Amino acid sequence: MQRLYIANKNYSSWSMRAWLVLTAFNIDFEEVLVRFDATNPSFKEQLSLIHANAKVPVLDVGEFKIWDSLAICEYLVEQNPDLALWPKLTHLRAQARSISCEMHSSFMALRQLCPMNIQAQYSIAEGQALWAQHAELRADVERIEQIWAQRSDEHTFLFGDFSIADAFYAPVVMRFKSYALPVAERSQQYMQHIMQHPAVKQWVDAARAEAV
Repeated sequence: MQRLYIANKNYSSWSMRAWLVLTAFNIDFEEVLVRFDATNPSFKEQLSLIHANAKVPVLDVGEFKIWDSLAICEYLVEQNPDLALWPKLTHLRAQARSISCEMHSSFMALRQLCPMNIQAQYSIAEGQALWAQHAELRADVERIEQIWAQRSDEHTFLFGDFSIADAFYAPVVMRFKSYALPVAERSQQYMQHIMQHPAVKQWVDAARAEAV
C-alpha cells in the first residue's frame, strides 16, 4: 500500500492538502507521521532518510516517491481517472488548476504572519491588530476572497463538489479561523462548508488531539 509521510496535523498545511485529497476520495494509503517539535530533534534527519528534499508530504508508492503536494495530487489524478479530483468540465478544471497553483506559489504574507495552528484561538483584538499593521496581509486576504467569491452557489465548494482546489484552500480556512481575520459573510459561508466536510473534520479532530 502507498504511504503518505506527513508532519504534525496541527501545523503542517502542505501535509493537510495531500492527506485531504486521499481521504476525501477514499484512496487507500497508510499515514506515516513524523513529528516536528522539541520531542523529536531529529526531524530533518528523519525526513532526509525518506526523501532528499527533507520536506513533507511525500507519497511513497513503492517503485518511486512523489514529493510536493501539487505533484502528489496530479499523480493521484492520473492513477484514478474515474474520480473527479478536478472538475469534469475543461474550463472549470483549468480554473481549478490555476487557483491551486496560485495558492501553491503566492500569499507569502499570510503564510509568514499566520502560520497554521489549528489549536490556537487568537482573540478578535489580536486578529484586528495583525490586520491593521500589515497591508500585505490584507492584500492576500482580499485576493483569496476574490477567488472564493467566484463560486456559482454559496452552498457549494469552489467548483460544486469537493476537489483538489478545496483541499488547497482548506488550510487557509484554518488560518482565517485561528487568527480571527475579518472576512465577508460569503467567505464565512465557504469556511463553514469546508469545516463541515468529513475529511476536514477528521483532520481537525486529530490536530486538536495532538500534544504541542
